[in-house]
Order: sequence, then C-alpha cells, then structure tokens
Amino acid sequence: MASETLPESIEESAYGKAARKLIPFLFICYVVAFLDRVNVGFAKLQMAPELQFSDAVYGFGAGIFFIGYFIFEVPSNVILEKVGARPWIARIMITWGLISSAFMYVDQISWGGIAQSVGFTDTEFTFYALRFLLGVAEAGFFPGIILYLTYWFPDRRRTKMVALFMTAIAVSNLVGSPVSGGIMQYMDGAGGLSGWRWLFLLEGIPSILVGVLVLMVLPNGPRDAKWLSEEERDAILSAVEREKASKAPAASEHNLMSAFTDIRVWALAAIYFSGVICFYALNFWMPTIIQELGVDKKDFLKVGLISIVPWGLAAIFMVYWAAHSDKTGERRWHVAGSLVVTMAGLILLALAGKSPLPAMIGLTVVAAGTLAFVSTFWSLPTAFLTGTAAAGGIALINSIGNLGGHFGPDLIGRIRALSNGATEAAFWSLAAMAFAGMLITLWVSRKALDRPASD
Repeated sequence: MASETLPESIEESAYGKAARKLIPFLFICYVVAFLDRVNVGFAKLQMAPELQFSDAVYGFGAGIFFIGYFIFEVPSNVILEKVGARPWIARIMITWGLISSAFMYVDQISWGGIAQSVGFTDTEFTFYALRFLLGVAEAGFFPGIILYLTYWFPDRRRTKMVALFMTAIAVSNLVGSPVSGGIMQYMDGAGGLSGWRWLFLLEGIPSILVGVLVLMVLPNGPRDAKWLSEEERDAILSAVEREKASKAPAASEHNLMSAFTDIRVWALAAIYFSGVICFYALNFWMPTIIQELGVDKKDFLKVGLISIVPWGLAAIFMVYWAAHSDKTGERRWHVAGSLVVTMAGLILLALAGKSPLPAMIGLTVVAAGTLAFVSTFWSLPTAFLTGTAAAGGIALINSIGNLGGHFGPDLIGRIRALSNGATEAAFWSLAAMAFAGMLITLWVSRKALDRPASD
C-alpha cells in the first residue's frame, strides 16, 4: 500500500499502538538494567568500609564496567541486527542479572596468587572482574534499543520515544535509591548476610525474570507485531522506508566499514564521551556526596530518599527538553544547551563544598543537564546513518562514549584519594569536559546533524 494513500488516522493509530506496546515494556527493561549497573553506588556506602575498599579502588571498579562494555559493544549490536531483537536482548538481560547477583560473593573467591601478582587483593580482583564481566554481558543493550526504535519510529517521532524510554534512568534512581537504601538498612544481618549482599541478590533477580519475558512478548519488528492491523503495519513500514529513501545518497556508502571511517561518527563519539563522563561520575558518587552533606553513615534509607529530589526534577526537565527538541525539529543546540546546563551544575558543586542547599541544587542541575543530554543526543547519529552502518555506527559511538563511564568515577575516586576526600578539583575537571563537548557539538557540520524532520 502506498504510504501517501494511508489516512492520517491510520498512521496515528499505528504509532499510538507501537508507543503503548513497546515503550512501557522497554522502559521496564531499562529500569532493571540501569539499576544493576549503578546500584554499586549505594552498595559502596556499606561494602567499602566492610571490605576496606579505598575511594580509588571503588572508583576504578565502578568504572571498569565500561571497559568490558566498550570491547563487546559493536559486535553485540551487529549480532542483534542479524539474529533479531527478541533473542539477543533476552540473552543480555539474563546474563547480566546472573552476574549482578554474583556480587554478593565478591569476597568469597580465591585467585591462588593471580590477584597478588598484579598488585590486588583477591577481593579487589574479584570486584574488578565482576564489574568487567557485567559490562561484557550488558554490551549492546542500549544501542540495540536505539537501533530497534529506528525500525518503528521515523526521526521526528523518535526523539520523544527515546526520551520516554530513557526516563528509565531517572526512574531507576527514583525507585532504586530508596529501595537500595532500605534493603541495606533493614536487611542487614538477615540470614547472616550484610545488607549490601542482599542488595545485589534482590536487584539482580528482576533482570533475569524480565529477560525471560522478553522472549515471550517482544516482536523483532513491525512485521512480527500481531497487535497491529495490516494497514497499521503498512503505515509504519512505509514511513520507515520513506525515511531510508531520504537518506539514500548517503546510504549507498553506508556499510559497516563506512561507520568507522566517517569523521562525523568520531566527532559524535567525542561529544557523547563528554556527556557520559559527567553523568556516571555523578551517578556512581551521588550517594556518597549526599551522605557527606551530614547524613548519618548508617541511615542508608535517608540517603536514598534525598536522592529522589535531583532525579525527580531531572526527569521532568528531561522529558520537557526532548519534547521541545521534537516540536522545533532542532537537535544540535539542544544537545549543546544540555551540556551547558551540566557544566553550570558542576561549577556550582565545586563552589558549594559541603554546604547542603547549594550542593543539592548543583546535583539537581547536573542531573537535569546530563539526562537532557542523553535523551536528545541520539537524534544526531540516526539522522545520517542507516542499515548496517547504523548498527555499527551507533554501537561505536556508544561504546567509545561510554568509556567516559570508566574515567568519570575513576577520576573522582583518584582525586578524593589524593586530597583526603575533597572532590572540588574533580568537579572543575568534569565541567571542562562538558564545555569541550559543547564546543565540538557546535563545530560539527550543520549539514551532518540538522536534517529536516520527516515521517
């Protein structure tokens, strides 16, 4: 059926069904995924003193997740395109749930001299190894979802869908913060186990269960969606094909290798790195920063409840920012503006020190800026990449950019270790990274990024 002959009501019905059926489910997947990725930030409050982890050890371990993520990201995303979204996303979720739960045994494994030979204790080595393997397991999930959404939604509709999906980051913190704090506080000692061990066990199980559910309900694409009528299926497929056709001049050159040789891909990777390094520095260290504003060191639930404030306000700003980008069709200045907001929050944090109110305002502004960044950024690469190049290019951008997730937490940990717990120098460094990302965003060719919105 020709796309031009389809009534607008059918297209709206098709997109409405796709949004209602897919986004809430993908949202749940990302909530449990992100919770397993970052719950180590809460576990650190109790685990680090018990296992005698320094700030440097924790920061490196939290960030090494992204080394495994980086190595396996591109091949994982290409495999997803070949075998289909349903089996591969299910595989990802089940394996990371199992590995996340295994953290409860982080101090129970002996390496027979291997750890000592590289300068670590057995417990430190296990912590690093499990964080690395968690990154390997999760590699491909997020860029796979971004790629998956291109099968369903054209450019002008996709940014809002990505933003709704990515509010899972904020919700995982909104829900996960008090839940994590509550588990650590009230499960501590149950069954002879510390609260942080229960935290890893109880928050790993949902990933496994949702992974099994993916196998049962997630269609590989519009053609497999039994809940769409034939006309609605045609409407979505026609819109996607029409968008591909609009990219045809570039698409003819877009094989997998072209993604690696396209300067725009590398520029976008640098931009994403600058935003991600700030985001994960904040995410992995926010519980510690809040605790040091005067919260009792055993009141983990209070830390979790206070964490709701910055993440809740940031979620509202994130959805507004993405919707405004969709409404105006403008992408580049929205991405650059979110980095400016991030930079402003980091500068405020550096100036605030341990003063509670300014520090909480700073945390909220950084959270808002980084969430707005990740929700609008992904409209950029999908504006000019298609087919196999989209799979490889998106994964390359995400994997390189997510190396910032290693350097951000590690930077704060090392600076705190060298400065007796002070974090101000790290905040200034991160603000400089956000500023650099903003400059690169504005430098990248408008022709490459600002494509007309199309259905």
